[in-house]
Amino acid sequence: MKIESLKSVPAGYTDTPLEPMPRLAAALGLDAAHCGLYIKRDDMTGLALGGNKARKLNYIIQYALENGYTALMTFGGVQTNHGRLTAAAAVRYGLKPILVLKGQKPDYLSGNLLLDRLMGTDLYFVDTSAADRLPAAEQAAAKQQYLDKCAAQIIADYEARGDKVLSVPVGGQTVIGSAGYVQAVPEIMAQMKAQGIRAKYLVVGYGSTGTFAGLWAGAKYYHAPFEVIGIPIEPDFRPIEETAAFINELSSYFELGFTCGKEELHLEFGFGAAGSSPSGSASFAGSDSAGCGSCGGSAPSGSCGYGGIGYNEPDAVTESYIELLARTEAIFVDPCYTGKVLHGYIDLLKRGIIRAEDGAIFMHTGGAPGLWTKEHLDHMQDGYWSDEGKDRAHVFRL
Repeated sequence: MKIESLKSVPAGYTDTPLEPMPRLAAALGLDAAHCGLYIKRDDMTGLALGGNKARKLNYIIQYALENGYTALMTFGGVQTNHGRLTAAAAVRYGLKPILVLKGQKPDYLSGNLLLDRLMGTDLYFVDTSAADRLPAAEQAAAKQQYLDKCAAQIIADYEARGDKVLSVPVGGQTVIGSAGYVQAVPEIMAQMKAQGIRAKYLVVGYGSTGTFAGLWAGAKYYHAPFEVIGIPIEPDFRPIEETAAFINELSSYFELGFTCGKEELHLEFGFGAAGSSPSGSASFAGSDSAGCGSCGGSAPSGSCGYGGIGYNEPDAVTESYIELLARTEAIFVDPCYTGKVLHGYIDLLKRGIIRAEDGAIFMHTGGAPGLWTKEHLDHMQDGYWSDEGKDRAHVFRL
């Protein structure tokens, strides 16, 4: 099947803005008038406060409707952005939204969970913490086995009531879903042409990898002028061999006409970067990374600087980059994904891995509701709400 003939529905908006970031450039000591720093605003896809998964869901929902599904089920962490958007797309097209969430049910409702509940989503929490008592080598398999068992039971329960459930993998990483980001590339190229933008690099998060894989395949297929660079958003990231294999599956399914070797994929990790933060007037003389990786294999476990200390774990470094973009461009990134990618984007500029004069696009994939999850709100109290003078919160008392 040719990808150009693949049908989709408008689950969310595409043609999202491609904008310059002159004030961020100025804060980094660059010429703001000729900064070469750009941001692709896929946080503005419109669906349930926006985010990159809307592009994938345009195709996934089309597939569900064509094949008679009545319910849409997917997986993720307790505060999954993909889950929020999948639930929203299901609601918009009259399907039952079901989320299977890996972790314990929180005592306090916040962030994406509140939005999920407002949409009437059926939530299932799968607590696999008992597997932590097993030998380390056995834990992942035991957790996955239990999750699969629970998912099968959930599907059976709905089907017994007459529903037909489409199970969507974590992050919407399917061949059909990733078509959304293959097809995002000609959109970006058209915007670059219309605005007279030159860009040699596009920096994006590397998580479940469907977005990264789609963009890489699209850049290859459409002969984009930019290289796609992935920033792992957690220390324990998906093996690069799996991503190369998935890209080859995309190419075969949509007759894209190429093969991808793992050595062609460019990931940057920022080894040793955790624990450093940008200053308000950072210069390009220094770097906040002790080392880097341009990966042909994989990084050592736990050493992924840009990925922070763990998946969705609060850390002050990521928060400092969130603050920097908010104070310069009034754009919000989140602590789980895009704040970490922004960290990598800026550090790669500082280290000369990418050059502002060549043009560099930061792909904003959304996730802002993560700022209002209880764990991140709690972590930010000391930094932003503990000192009246430092916090710029002035109180007049009679």
